[in-house]
Amino acid sequence: MTTRERTYAKANNQRAAQFTELWITGSPEDIAALVQAVARSGRLVYLSAPTRAPGDDNRHRRYLRLRAR
Repeated sequence: MTTRERTYAKANNQRAAQFTELWITGSPEDIAALVQAVARSGRLVYLSAPTRAPGDDNRHRRYLRLRAR
């Protein structure tokens, strides 16, 4: 591995360590409460649109990206 490749890999790892990525599944009310709490803390970076969880009428899935600090 060249010095350039090592530097690039290290920079990518540092950028990836800045975020936490989660898939959350639950009722829309529970997810809304969690999203509000995270948004108030200032850690919320990205929130996907809700999708229905397979096989269950009441639960939804959402993807969240949060700042690690």
